[in-house]
Amino acid sequence: MTTTPTVVLVHGAFADSSSWNGVIEILAAEGVSVLAAANPLRGLTSDAAYVASVVDSIDGPVVLAGHSYGGSVISVAAQGKPQVTGLVYLAAFIPETGESALALTDKFPGSTLGPTTRPASYPLADGADGTELYIRQDEFPQQFAADVPAATAAAMAVTQRPVALAALQEPAAAAAWTSIPAFALLTTDDKNIPLQAQRFMAERAQAESIEIAASHAVTVSQPGAVAELILRAVRQSN
Repeated sequence: MTTTPTVVLVHGAFADSSSWNGVIEILAAEGVSVLAAANPLRGLTSDAAYVASVVDSIDGPVVLAGHSYGGSVISVAAQGKPQVTGLVYLAAFIPETGESALALTDKFPGSTLGPTTRPASYPLADGADGTELYIRQDEFPQQFAADVPAATAAAMAVTQRPVALAALQEPAAAAAWTSIPAFALLTTDDKNIPLQAQRFMAERAQAESIEIAASHAVTVSQPGAVAELILRAVRQSN
């Protein structure tokens, strides 16, 4: 008897696990076990190690789904994990080994994220200061979540999780999509990751892809489309 995979959801920068709430509801209704990991957003290697530990805590096969920077994290976290049967990228980075999220963003024109962010200092474990980025609250709805109801987008702006600049600059140490089936949902109205960049990465990964008219916050605005692609990965794993 084939075991249905557990789905592990990995949010990206400027979001948290609650961004998956609508997706979780749909997957649960389909009888799929789900776990939404809290992505630390501190460094690609350390974030991936944390997500890998979450994968290791689960009995049976796993499908990893990553949004935005979470795509970089799952690409590294799944390396050497035979229990991971699928990788689902949702408006996400799909880096090759040695590529960073920032490098991929800058590879093609169109992102308007940079001017909307504000830096802040935070203490590192060694006593030095690191830099993390927020999207300015007044610009968050239009930049990140233009197709999300205004009240929800405003709340997302307040509760956003900042990302360490170093995490976006850190090259990926692995690209698990070279050996694990990949699926990609591309968002045509994305102001964070240009559509051209999303297409380039998905084609390179030979991902089974769909395109929809959605903002970067597609997990919130279009949970049905997100859940359907994840379910496709789950079914193909059985």
